[in-house]
Amino acid sequence: MDRNLALEFVRVTEAAALASSGYMGRGDEHQADQAAVTAMRSAFNSVLINGRVVIGEGERDKAPMLYIGEPVGFANTKEAKKINDTNIFPEIDIALDPLEGTTICAKGGVGATSVIAAAKKGNLLHAPDVYMDKLACGIKAKGCLSLDNTPEKNISILSKKLNKPISDLTIVILERPRHEELINKVRLTGARICLIGDGDVSAGIAACTQGSGIDLLLGIGGAPEGVITAAAIKCLDGDFQGRLIFKDESEKSRAKDMGIKDYNKIYNLEQLAAGPVLFAATGVTDGPFLKGVRHLSRGRVQTNSVVFRSQTKTKRYIQTEHNIQI
Repeated sequence: MDRNLALEFVRVTEAAALASSGYMGRGDEHQADQAAVTAMRSAFNSVLINGRVVIGEGERDKAPMLYIGEPVGFANTKEAKKINDTNIFPEIDIALDPLEGTTICAKGGVGATSVIAAAKKGNLLHAPDVYMDKLACGIKAKGCLSLDNTPEKNISILSKKLNKPISDLTIVILERPRHEELINKVRLTGARICLIGDGDVSAGIAACTQGSGIDLLLGIGGAPEGVITAAAIKCLDGDFQGRLIFKDESEKSRAKDMGIKDYNKIYNLEQLAAGPVLFAATGVTDGPFLKGVRHLSRGRVQTNSVVFRSQTKTKRYIQTEHNIQI
């Protein structure tokens, strides 16, 4: 996992963010997402890797680009075919979301981002497009919380580990009907709650970032997003757990085809994202994690991105001004 790849992946998330930002607040989720997907797919062509999408836009029959299993990177372009030895390009597994928070972008809301996680071939869990029960926290509570615990127990432990009264803790939860019982339990503990409409990748990262105002992520969201979140949190030395949730036997069958054997398993960080990993993200709309795309003047646009590396625990925040008239 060459460190230079980190900046290459930032260029890819920048391209997706710039493309989708033009649809901010226009109410069209499909167009915003499609713009991000098209721009990201094109940007991958210049990245010197032999990549494979393991977390993407869905199965091939539902997603024409960036589908699960799609080869990406320069090694898979027509230009690369002219090179005698394409083995010089590293084999990389890619987990991505060109526009995490399509509804957020379409409504001009808070915290839409473009994100990529990457690892050596075989090191990212091939998560099916099902739900996942998630828990994310920072380094001070690492290894101390569990999805097998009740929310009350986890909050009590977190309070002690952070040396904060429960009334000062803030728990972030997706605002969904399925979380009504969870929300009530958390409220009864006396903890504060931040309800979000979308964007639990950013929320998970916030739970591991000092000064974000978020102490814990709880609740059920998408499994693909869970893998991306785990990769980012591994770079931050935080903690993440995930357990797949299946609605029916057909979802279990799909999971089995992707190599999932234990349907009740709680996955830890290393099982979701093994070995060295990279994470890159660019803000589309303003959020607690990253500022969104700024249109400065005719042809001049500013982006704000971040890149994390698990090997060094390095966090680089990158502000870039683009000349989009070129």
